[in-house]
Amino acid sequence: MIAKIGRGTNLFGALAYNQLKVDTENGEVLLMNKMIETKDGNYTVAQLAKSFEPYLIANKNTEKTTLHISLNPDPKDKVSDEDFVKIAQDYMNEMGYGEQPFVVFKHTDINRTHIHIVSIGVDEMGKKISDKFEKRKSMKICREIERKYRLSNVEDKKLTQKEQIFSPVDYQEGNIKSQMASVIRNISNYYQFQTMGEYNALLSLYNISCEKVDKIENGILKNGLLYFALNDKGEKVSQPFKASVFGKEARLRALDSHFLNSKNKLKLSSVHETLKAAVTLVMKSQPNETQFKSKLQDMGISTVVRRNASGRIYGITFIDHESKSVWNGSRLGKEFSANAFNQLWNEGNNLKKQMNNESEKVKYTRDNPEIPYPEKPHELFNFLHDNSDSKIDGLGSILPGSHSEDYEELDFENRMKRKKKKNNSRFRG
Repeated sequence: MIAKIGRGTNLFGALAYNQLKVDTENGEVLLMNKMIETKDGNYTVAQLAKSFEPYLIANKNTEKTTLHISLNPDPKDKVSDEDFVKIAQDYMNEMGYGEQPFVVFKHTDINRTHIHIVSIGVDEMGKKISDKFEKRKSMKICREIERKYRLSNVEDKKLTQKEQIFSPVDYQEGNIKSQMASVIRNISNYYQFQTMGEYNALLSLYNISCEKVDKIENGILKNGLLYFALNDKGEKVSQPFKASVFGKEARLRALDSHFLNSKNKLKLSSVHETLKAAVTLVMKSQPNETQFKSKLQDMGISTVVRRNASGRIYGITFIDHESKSVWNGSRLGKEFSANAFNQLWNEGNNLKKQMNNESEKVKYTRDNPEIPYPEKPHELFNFLHDNSDSKIDGLGSILPGSHSEDYEELDFENRMKRKKKKNNSRFRG
């Protein structure tokens, strides 16, 4: 069994992400520990969040209060709901969180059933619960749980080696070819993508790009691929490397075969429906590009935006690290295409600028600077391996098509700020 522990600041988002699974019938709540219960057993994110409010208000100086843990048995292990509950309780007790409020969600939307636990990392007095030697402690507990429930054992050494496979290329460190090879030779074993554009979007997260080239040999047209290392601005910083340097997995023939296999596998999956629901929810609040990327990143979904020289968006790709699948926006639907986001961000901003200029008011500026392309990799990239779970923190919704969650999240945040301010005033008084 593999445990992944994520810490963040977005409790509402972590709860909402998991509730999204429940509402799309891709998950269910297995356990509520020290949580306020409803009469009918149904919950909204706002209702779940209420159980954590006293802890957040009492929090003294811990920045990342939210705990989002996933426990992942080997896919070969058939774990009953009853055992999942016991495993979650054992794990939280041994980690020192047994007396904390927490919710256990089971995820079933991929062929590796696993559980997520959302909790809080400060006690009711506002003091941070110690996380010293957390990873070592967690691994020891996982081994004990494997023995107790007769689960398949995961060899820690092999896991560590796999965790180190994926890391972004840093051209300043030198040995660029070796860095690129560690990604290119393995990426197809973990992710499903159907086009060269989707492949390039995924590679860009690791500061790599790939270009298709045509050449004529003995009067015959042949296709090939060249790979380049990129800097953080997406600019080429290396000589071109032929695909043959990285092995058969990097060649066009192997990729074409992977495109077809991915298409067939994803046809039989419903992961795109969960992805569409997540993107739709974030779009409802009409965020700017930085806010949009940040909220999806919290859900383990990376967004790669491509622009031409004039700044117009001509492509957008979503990389879902939970299902390990890559989707061009247009593949999800026209409402997720480049044109849709060009209207949302570029044309909408131009309209605001015109209105401000005409009224001679303060010149319009964006609240946040844009994240340069390619954006930084998701923080959990080091844990990409067959049995791992890439998604820790989350932002999601209750019911797709409902606008209430946007307001509930804002209300929750504002309520926390008011109560925190009130408590601080009493303390000073």
